[in-house]
Amino acid sequence: MNFRRTGEGGLLVELPGLDEVLRLAAELRRRAPPGVTEIVPAARTVLLVGSGLDALAAEIEDWRLPPVAAGDDVPLEIAVSYDGPDLDEVCARARLTRDELIALHTGTVLTAAFCGFAPGFAYLAGLPARLHVPRRVTPRTRVEAGAVGLAGEFTGVYPRASPGGWQVIGQTRLRVWDETRDPPGLLAPGARVRFVRA
Repeated sequence: MNFRRTGEGGLLVELPGLDEVLRLAAELRRRAPPGVTEIVPAARTVLLVGSGLDALAAEIEDWRLPPVAAGDDVPLEIAVSYDGPDLDEVCARARLTRDELIALHTGTVLTAAFCGFAPGFAYLAGLPARLHVPRRVTPRTRVEAGAVGLAGEFTGVYPRASPGGWQVIGQTRLRVWDETRDPPGLLAPGARVRFVRA
């Protein structure tokens, strides 16, 4: 781990990879250190905001970070129509039939590793390696809200219409971002998700 102070009340913990990020974020949520007001995971870092962070950094270095427990909560099911414009290209790249690809995408409980790119956009981790595909060479100028895409080791749901470069394999009607809801984002870091075929 590497620690960097950020601003007046922040500490950035740099980690080797996503697995360590998920472990540290889960352990921080479990321990709920006094003075910490925000825990913000990303792909290779965890940002802590609050007070007493120098002392906490010394503690964290000695923590044993257990694997993230599956948890007893029922995963949120997101129904998807697998008819996206990149579905056939992804199938060809992965050497899978449509049914095989859908079975892999729906057969795994995923974890919202972190949020970014746009409000409500959760990077869902835990995809089978066969579904790890690169982003599109040429991003689209508009991807519709509810589009379900793949990029690298992640899958996710576009919360609103926006430009985007993920490989779009399907569409959901579920609104993952709704400003009239409290909280507006349906998927927070640590949430568990399972896609199902609509």
